[in-house]
Amino acid sequence: MQLKPNAYRLNETVKGVETMTRFALAVLALASGVYTYLGVRGLLDGSASFVFFAAIVYSAAVSVAIYAFWSFMLRFVPLVTSGVQRLALFLTMAIGCAMIIAMSSWLNAAALAGSASLEQHMAVTLQGYAEDLDNAHANALASQSLLPDVQRAAERFAGLAADERESGALTGTTGSGSVVQLLTQMGTQMTQLAATITGSRDEVALLFEQGSVRLATMRELVSTPGAIEPRSDSFQAEAVQLSAVIAALQQTDVASSVKRASADLSAGFIAPVADGGTTDLANRQDQVMETVRTSVAAQSAALTQAADEILANPAVEQRRFVPLSSAEAVIRYWQDFIPSWAGAISIDLLPVVLVLVLMIVNDAMRKDSESLAEAENITAAEMLRAMALFRRMEAAGIDVATGHPRQAPLPAEPEQVDTPAVAGPAPDDSTVTPIDAAQRKRTDSPRPA
Repeated sequence: MQLKPNAYRLNETVKGVETMTRFALAVLALASGVYTYLGVRGLLDGSASFVFFAAIVYSAAVSVAIYAFWSFMLRFVPLVTSGVQRLALFLTMAIGCAMIIAMSSWLNAAALAGSASLEQHMAVTLQGYAEDLDNAHANALASQSLLPDVQRAAERFAGLAADERESGALTGTTGSGSVVQLLTQMGTQMTQLAATITGSRDEVALLFEQGSVRLATMRELVSTPGAIEPRSDSFQAEAVQLSAVIAALQQTDVASSVKRASADLSAGFIAPVADGGTTDLANRQDQVMETVRTSVAAQSAALTQAADEILANPAVEQRRFVPLSSAEAVIRYWQDFIPSWAGAISIDLLPVVLVLVLMIVNDAMRKDSESLAEAENITAAEMLRAMALFRRMEAAGIDVATGHPRQAPLPAEPEQVDTPAVAGPAPDDSTVTPIDAAQRKRTDSPRPA
């Protein structure tokens, strides 16, 4: 059996897989069209029939465009051998690939990972709401840290008033006078401020519990399987309610109220007139009330500074849940869905591999064909027919190299034979027998006897 050259086998193989190549290209174009239909359907608004026919027309156009484009590339790229022309075709193919990605691949990705991307969007938003709730709750609880200082100040003033009333610890005279009245007044103001802070604690706890319930519901909507559109609508409703809870938590912050109350302690300090029966007692009462004024100013400054530190914490900005389409969500969170993007793009650009394979194979066939001798490309039957034709041409007197009839050789001129001279009379011609040997040419063969 004769072994066929490699170029011939490659050519036969390419012809054998041509049908399979067309079938694969058609399947890829159809698959891209189907996923494009699923992706574009979520972007259109209108009646159901309008959305259906519009999506069908668009997906059909995408399938035809992909099949036609790659058919052209599969036909022409392997046949072009010039470097400039092949580079121009590669540039054209790159532009076509970019257009295919723009009109189809991102919609394919939306169809493949649309629901997952919307769930990712809800999960990210949920995390933001949870942080906002924690920050608002922390700011509200920070105001509660002022309560121990206020309570200690109230107990201090109340204790000093009791000591002055019972033992005259400040003025040296027992009884309820101006000093006792002033200390009782300061203690009462501090007790009222502590009651304000304490009263907000229950409201903060209630609001935080409501926000936690909203967050739990939102987590269930994110993780529960099922259609994404109803879950997204319910998630948006819960987000609105949670935003209201967070705003209410910020309004319960009593740090600003504590700051104003502490400022009123020193700015609105009103000392009663000393009511001592003697001048000495009145002077001692004035001295003690001045000391109380100084203590109240110091306490007011400390509370104001603590309230300022709490108010310096950044306020929680109002967050709003923005619904996204599946395509928008896929584009926004593309880093989380790289495998889906890779699959969507591969469906459209896989024929690039087929184009490169055919280009390499055709280059190999051209190289092998140039390196083979002509005699290695003919069969035995063709060789026998060529030999028979050669013999017929030789017999017909045709030059095989030129294909023209051969020219006949010119006849040679007869040679002159020198006859030696004989002395004497000339012989009689009648008695001489003629010999025609001298008449033959040297190239003639002798006659038979």
